[in-house]
Amino acid sequence: MNQKEIKELIEFLIEKDIAEFELERGDVKLRVKRGGAHTVAHARPEVPYVVPAAPVAVPASQAAPTSSPAAPEAAPPPAEEKLHIVKSPIVGTFYEAPSPGAPPFVKVGDTVELGQVLCIVEAMKLLNEIESDVAGEIVKKMASNGQPIEYGQELFAIRPK
Repeated sequence: MNQKEIKELIEFLIEKDIAEFELERGDVKLRVKRGGAHTVAHARPEVPYVVPAAPVAVPASQAAPTSSPAAPEAAPPPAEEKLHIVKSPIVGTFYEAPSPGAPPFVKVGDTVELGQVLCIVEAMKLLNEIESDVAGEIVKKMASNGQPIEYGQELFAIRPK
């Protein structure tokens, strides 16, 4: 069974609103299962990379009191840094570990090397390892374990070495 036949079969199943289908032909076994009436939509996370305005120094004697609770003193945010974004090359399901219960491939703060596996994207029962295309430090993970992801969706932000 070639890719064109599979595509036509899937289109037929959608057209006839068939939710589950299984076919065995010799040593080839094909099983198609579509989602039911409940569809879960996942919004892409907003990327909070905003260039902060330069802080303005105000003498303490001129500072206006605020009615909001005092926030702990934080260091001024660093200037915009160039982060490398790793995007999904395919549509599928994001997995952060090689198997349930196993530790994740990487976590925020880890240092990664070029070609190191970051996660797995499952598409049509095939597990595709997504590798880092730059060496550096993981700054942010932008997908949740088991979350459906789209082509080009941002998965990780890496601060290059």
